[in-house]
Amino acid sequence: MIVAICSGGPIREAAFPLKADRWIGVDRGAYHLVERGIIPDAIVGDFDSVTEEEYACISKAVEHVEAFQAEKDETDTDLALERALMYHPQTVLLTGVTGGRLDHHEAALRSLYRYQLSHPHIQFKIINKQNELCFLLPGHHRLEKTIHQYLSFFAYGEAIEEVTLRGVKYETTKEMIEQGTSRFTSNEIVQDDAYIEFTSGICLMVRSMD
Repeated sequence: MIVAICSGGPIREAAFPLKADRWIGVDRGAYHLVERGIIPDAIVGDFDSVTEEEYACISKAVEHVEAFQAEKDETDTDLALERALMYHPQTVLLTGVTGGRLDHHEAALRSLYRYQLSHPHIQFKIINKQNELCFLLPGHHRLEKTIHQYLSFFAYGEAIEEVTLRGVKYETTKEMIEQGTSRFTSNEIVQDDAYIEFTSGICLMVRSMD
């Protein structure tokens, strides 16, 4: 089960098409989906970024609408992530959360981090037209070749210990990724059996293409 969430960031940043079994629209992201002929299974948000006509359009197209007050503790993306968990997914894809306001992007990244820690059996990703971001927990992770040629690794919250990289252009053996370093940026997969493994810490992996 793959659940895709489209938030209300700049539509030029959103990744379409995405293969998903379920779609959730967030605020103006719901309107973006309906405009493209994708009928969300649910829409959530305070809908402060759509006009009355646009809200009427998406309300007519979508059966399940969850409207919230603008003043609330959770972000609209958090509400969508909670809704996504109801579908018991193996993968949750977030798009429409990059570009525009940097505080919204940072909030989405922190939400992704929190949900990945709380639900390690689910893979959470942020995707736009050029990049794919996800968090890796300690262990062994296979790195498959995709359209994203470059991959970078960053310590998130604490140093990453005993990092071994194989099958990539720049290999390492039990090294450390410290907070603030850019040394592990712009690597490339060169073999089919590429992987990263580490024993502690949280790794933010960014895959990109030119």
